[in-house]
Amino acid sequence: MEIAMFPTDVGESKSKYVAEVLKVIEKSGLAYQLTPMATIVEAESVEELCSLVPKMYRALEAMGVGRVYSVIKFDIRLRKSDRLRQKIESVQKHLSSGERHTERH
Repeated sequence: MEIAMFPTDVGESKSKYVAEVLKVIEKSGLAYQLTPMATIVEAESVEELCSLVPKMYRALEAMGVGRVYSVIKFDIRLRKSDRLRQKIESVQKHLSSGERHTERH
């Protein structure tokens, strides 16, 4: 699951609010990767991932925010695990193999 969740009514900086959302993920024990635009979380089931969403929202609500923006995407692949690492390694392997493709316009 890729998720971005942050308040829209607190000014320009969102980092302390994103940190609170990340604490919820950390507490869950699920593997995750923070990126500049969103956080990627890996779990065994969709239900496990979806159960995080209200907890994340409540963490922001407890900080006194009045409006929250969130975007959630899922990439579901049965019987696969450790995809956070494997996907990146696969792309890096192709980059290091020297394969170059050119686009025609």
